Amino acid sequence: MESRPVQVSFGEAFRFWLKLGFISFGGPTGQIAIMHQELVERRRWISESRFLHALNYCMLLPGPEATQLATYIGWLMHRTWGGIVAGSLFVLPSVFILIALSCVYMTYGNVPLIAGIFYGIKPAVTAIVVAAAHRIGSRALRHPALWAIAAAAFVAIFAFDAPFPAIVLAAGLAGTLGGRFFPAIFAHEGSHEAVKGYGPAIIDDGTPTPPHALFSWAKLWGHVAAGVILWALVLGALAAAGGWQGTLAQMGWFFTKAALLTFGGAYAVLPYVFQGAVEHYHWLTAPQMIDGLALGETTPGPLIMVVAFVGYVGAGVAGALVATFFTFLPSFVFIFIGAPFIETTHGNLKFSAPLTGITAAVVGVILNLALFFAWHVLWPQGAAGPFDLFSALIGAAALVALFRYKAGVMPVIGACALAGLAYTLLRSP
Repeated sequence: MESRPVQVSFGEAFRFWLKLGFISFGGPTGQIAIMHQELVERRRWISESRFLHALNYCMLLPGPEATQLATYIGWLMHRTWGGIVAGSLFVLPSVFILIALSCVYMTYGNVPLIAGIFYGIKPAVTAIVVAAAHRIGSRALRHPALWAIAAAAFVAIFAFDAPFPAIVLAAGLAGTLGGRFFPAIFAHEGSHEAVKGYGPAIIDDGTPTPPHALFSWAKLWGHVAAGVILWALVLGALAAAGGWQGTLAQMGWFFTKAALLTFGGAYAVLPYVFQGAVEHYHWLTAPQMIDGLALGETTPGPLIMVVAFVGYVGAGVAGALVATFFTFLPSFVFIFIGAPFIETTHGNLKFSAPLTGITAAVVGVILNLALFFAWHVLWPQGAAGPFDLFSALIGAAALVALFRYKAGVMPVIGACALAGLAYTLLRSP
């Protein structure tokens, strides 16, 4: 029989979370798989059932679930500072990498070499968004009623330019009513596979909840107050420095709202970010947004880190840091106020009926985003301009690679970038 691992020091945990921040490629699914392999299977810091229990809670929250899962486990092992370190180190490497890449993009983006690379990447990103809509839809749309919600969301945003928050609220209401009157349709069926054993863990199935993780109303309201005060101080400082209508203050307010709407992963909130950043505030253009998504796909960390690119294009390094801070602050608060309550029960949580409705609507919203990207890629000069056949061929090849051969995102983007570069160099005089 295997022995239980020894308790992990804060320093050892710090080194692991730092390493994870640099290797967390593959989107939330890949990042969660890496954490499972490292924490459950290899290091045995936490048992399978406790890991899944934490994951189920994080999947109920708005925000990047992989970041929140790291924060939850870090908090469970080493109190509040453990959670802050785990969540921050999961994000910070990608912030600085993305700022550096954004600087290169803005400085040299018009150089033929760089332009050719992004020419090939744009259709690849469009294909990736289509694949995301299919991936989420294949899990979420398991009944005609949910297909109807997805279709209604698509029509609302495509034909009527409805704001994303209104779509989320309407879908949540539909899910609430559906769960009440048609529970069989809106009951979540995403149960995990049978729990496997990997030997005794530091935080095992029967390990009592540590004292710091016990629920109390005083701690809950203390964390709420700390989060609100920190948010208000930073936003107030930005408003005092540049005015409420200044770019940085408006970014802080906008990305706060975005952080509270990221149900269903980064692809779910991208339409809202696109509506605000591109169409309302004009911080960047639609082609730049596509390029930013490509950079986000090729760097470690959560995909929602594309907000750092949006912030950088809109207001430089300060904009990138502001966008990151206000996007991720709510995630930490949600963990610190909710995780103690979740630790009072070790059963599997289920998605609520409202979240089922929201997830269905997200599919329609993501499909609209894919069509919008496709329009700008295939008709780069607008409806009166020529159809870009080579971009269409690259996009089709990317779709085949993703769907038929299950290729990873990184190889697809790399191959399409090379194709775009080669085509651009061959056409240049």
